[in-house]
Amino acid sequence: MDQKFQRTGAVAISAVAGMGGVGKTELAIQYVLQHEADYASGICWLSARESDLAASIVQFAQLHMKLEIPQQDFRGRALSLTEQVEWCWQHWQPPKGIALIILDDVTALGDYRHLLPKNNCFRILMTTRVRNLDPNIEEISLDVLSPQEALQLLIAIVGSKRVQKEQDVAQQLCEWLGYLPLGLELVGRYVAKKPPNWTLAHMLQQLKEQRLTNIAINQELQQTLSTAQRSVLDAFELSWQKLSPPTQLLAALLSLFAPNIIAWEWVESTGELLNWSSTDIETANEQLYTLHLIQSVDDTSGEYKIRIHPLICEFLKLKLAASQQADDLKRGFVEAMVAIAKTIPDSPTVKSINSVKDAIPHLAEVAQNLIDAVSDENLIWVFVGLDRFYSGQGLYTLAQPWLEQCVSVVQSRLGEEHPDVATNYNNLAELYKNQGRYSEAEPLYQKALELRQRLLGEEHPDVATSLNDLAELYRYQGRYAEAEPLYQQALEMRRPLLGEEHPDVATSLNNLALIYLYQGRYAEAEPLFQQTLTLDRRLVGEEHPYVATSVNNLALLYKNQGRYSEAEPLYQKALELRQRLLGEEHPDVAQSLYNLAGLYEFQERYSEAEPLLKKALELYKRLLGEEHHDVADCYNNLALLYESQGQYSEAEPLYQKALELYKRLLGEKHPDVATNYNNLAGLYKNQGRYSEAEPLYQKALELRQRLLGEEHPSVATSYNKLAGLYDALGRYSEAEPLYKKALEIAELRLGVDHPSTATIRENLKFLRDNYA
Repeated sequence: MDQKFQRTGAVAISAVAGMGGVGKTELAIQYVLQHEADYASGICWLSARESDLAASIVQFAQLHMKLEIPQQDFRGRALSLTEQVEWCWQHWQPPKGIALIILDDVTALGDYRHLLPKNNCFRILMTTRVRNLDPNIEEISLDVLSPQEALQLLIAIVGSKRVQKEQDVAQQLCEWLGYLPLGLELVGRYVAKKPPNWTLAHMLQQLKEQRLTNIAINQELQQTLSTAQRSVLDAFELSWQKLSPPTQLLAALLSLFAPNIIAWEWVESTGELLNWSSTDIETANEQLYTLHLIQSVDDTSGEYKIRIHPLICEFLKLKLAASQQADDLKRGFVEAMVAIAKTIPDSPTVKSINSVKDAIPHLAEVAQNLIDAVSDENLIWVFVGLDRFYSGQGLYTLAQPWLEQCVSVVQSRLGEEHPDVATNYNNLAELYKNQGRYSEAEPLYQKALELRQRLLGEEHPDVATSLNDLAELYRYQGRYAEAEPLYQQALEMRRPLLGEEHPDVATSLNNLALIYLYQGRYAEAEPLFQQTLTLDRRLVGEEHPYVATSVNNLALLYKNQGRYSEAEPLYQKALELRQRLLGEEHPDVAQSLYNLAGLYEFQERYSEAEPLLKKALELYKRLLGEEHHDVADCYNNLALLYESQGQYSEAEPLYQKALELYKRLLGEKHPDVATNYNNLAGLYKNQGRYSEAEPLYQKALELRQRLLGEEHPSVATSYNKLAGLYDALGRYSEAEPLYKKALEIAELRLGVDHPSTATIRENLKFLRDNYA
């Protein structure tokens, strides 16, 4: 295998071909262990059995390679998963050396060809049961053991004394088993548990009798299996007959799990749902393990976990199909998986993500292959769980196909006029909003609201949720006048329906405070932020993402009020909480880094601000893609940082990049576009490019007046900046009235002691003292 990977130029693809049970995956594992140092660019192991290999590649790149995968192209068109996979291969990090990609258990190359890397810095190793998978693939045919190797394996399992007593029979037994490692393993374990007087001849006779029985029962199946695989089936059947009826039932249940690690507690919880006794479950575990039908998995968590050989799993599926209790087993399995999905919180922490991550492939198995066994009332939960797992980590690309699949599944099963359809619209809209796809989110939010109002009535908590979420979208779009009444309506509904002591009430208070904050109504925002923080602490405890958000928002208010010494410890606390609860790779952590950097910028602590802002930008790009509102914010603030330090040539392209993003994502009429105009004008003014600065200052002022109202602090900022330009140009008669307007607004909305108010007052005084 290693010799084949020494080729250069074209991509070297090798297939370890061979029937089930011959040891393909084990050979691949041993190759990786012995040749890890040869692959400086890393090794990526992927199961080709996964329901969505493209999503698995993207997830690997985001979590392990820390790649910043774009969600959209330069035109704003959403990239498909296949296009994102291609981007991943093109931008693989580190870029030096060779990378090894393993695709385990490929069934047809056509299913995966478009997902394979084309760069010659990759080597691709496939394991497959298919001979001559592709004429362009160099194949390593992994055959069964030689007679001598098979005998050595049998001796290793049953002991040399038994084999020496019946040397000829032992050789016949190996031949009967087709020299297949898995068959030898099953038979060897079977014999090893028997008393010393149990002969190999008796074992061979039983296998021959079982072969005749199997042929009689299922001639068609026998024709599809190779000689060695028929031997495994014979050995499996002998082991199967030794199992008690409860154990046989549990073994059939195991075939429903995805081909991944299985935590035994999931088997136990399924058994409880099916009213199985704990004694039967414990006995089943012992019998299956003793006969080598399951294998234990070493796990650092200390939990008991198992895996099943794929060929054994196929035989178990046949037993499931023949069982009269198959439907009951499916029902119990999907109920157990749905129960896990329901434990995933809306804002999962690292702890909660780690507690369910091994169950996600099995939940995906339900969504892909067992959805018919899910009850109507639990149908949406299969997809909600997958969404919360991925979206909760900022992996929106991986959440998207599940929510989009949910739309068609729920509509097909429940019809268009059902509350769960509305919930799904709302969830998908939330995903699009988080991706910055506001124009796609809005109609879905509106459809969810209309459906809920019609089906549930005006006075219902879900209607309040729709009002709140639609208002949240409007806030993101800078449509504050439309957002505020919806927020107020949601709060007014939630209080009598849910009571004052409810997390949704706290959410409404927080969101209403935010809209006041963005409108410059700080005095109205502060008591609501304080109330939210107190409620969150009482309802969910100090160690919760909700508390981190409340602390962060209160700090944002203090920063805008110029209360920097009060804001800093709160920002730091929010960052520490989010890092501890959510992990380093999360959009909320990026937000905290961005906010703390912004505070340091206001305080002219540029050396502290820059690394935080750069780290936030890298995180946002990696998690959300290049085409996102938050990425534009980072470009804008990084440009402002460089400008403040006189690094004008570095600042200008960042301002322009941010402006292009804002316009494309938010449209021309958004407060952030006005802010960018204002900042870019400031850069031009500092460079003496006054004729370029003036129209931008004017556009920023006009936009802010129209979007935020005449008495907003940002309008005061625009008056002050435009006045400063006229001051620099010697147009003092035009500057003075603008300074006066700016000061009047600042004193009214920020207070006389705010740093911004003081700056405007000094500017006006300087003008009057020098040019009166």
